[in-house]
Amino acid sequence: MSSILVIADLHLSSERPDISQCFFDFLIAESNQHKALYILGDLFESWVGDDDINSFTLKIAQAIKDFSAHTPVYFIHGNRDFLLGKKYAKRCGMTLLSESHRIVDFNKSILFMHGDQLCLDDVEYQKFRNKSRTWWWKTLMLCLPLSFRKNKAAEYRAMSKLSQMDKSDDIMDVAEREVQRVVQTSNCDWLIHGHTHRPNIHQLDQHKQRIVVGDWYTQGSVLLLSNNGAELKSLPLPTN
Repeated sequence: MSSILVIADLHLSSERPDISQCFFDFLIAESNQHKALYILGDLFESWVGDDDINSFTLKIAQAIKDFSAHTPVYFIHGNRDFLLGKKYAKRCGMTLLSESHRIVDFNKSILFMHGDQLCLDDVEYQKFRNKSRTWWWKTLMLCLPLSFRKNKAAEYRAMSKLSQMDKSDDIMDVAEREVQRVVQTSNCDWLIHGHTHRPNIHQLDQHKQRIVVGDWYTQGSVLLLSNNGAELKSLPLPTN
């Protein structure tokens, strides 16, 4: 087992059973074949707290738990599931990581992140991100009734969709100056993230790459890392 799998932006919900089934099929097909699986955020369409447990979230947890019995699973929070906590992570058998996590493998320095912190030109979102990641804001939210949190999450999603209609693609993409700063500061060879839903391998210079993992809305998107380099793969969603 000499490879690593990376996924992000599945946006799992009970309303999209095709994405969930694609994820289940992926976990079964790749079981016990890799040294690690990294999930770079937005595993769920929304996550309002570990107390929101139902048959759907339990089924997802069990599938990841079964996979993690043979392969370590690591999770970095996204902008939709930053309230996912230790309790649910334990159900899944996955390890929570900080918002930027660096490893050395395949003779490369690799930096993983969700990627929303790179989108500096989306000033409105960055203000919300800075506030919502504070311990006091998360503590306050998790003290509120579950029904209130669900309604508030739905409001945020609706507001976000309206806001995006008025924003250019450049504003919602990463800021190149921030990419350069992060790469220089961390001295990473591979900067790997999701969030923008624009899968691609960007050559930064002769040795460094920014690799974007895609979303799962219309197909599964998987990044395979190995000694042969980085390879983006797509998975068909089931039709029935």
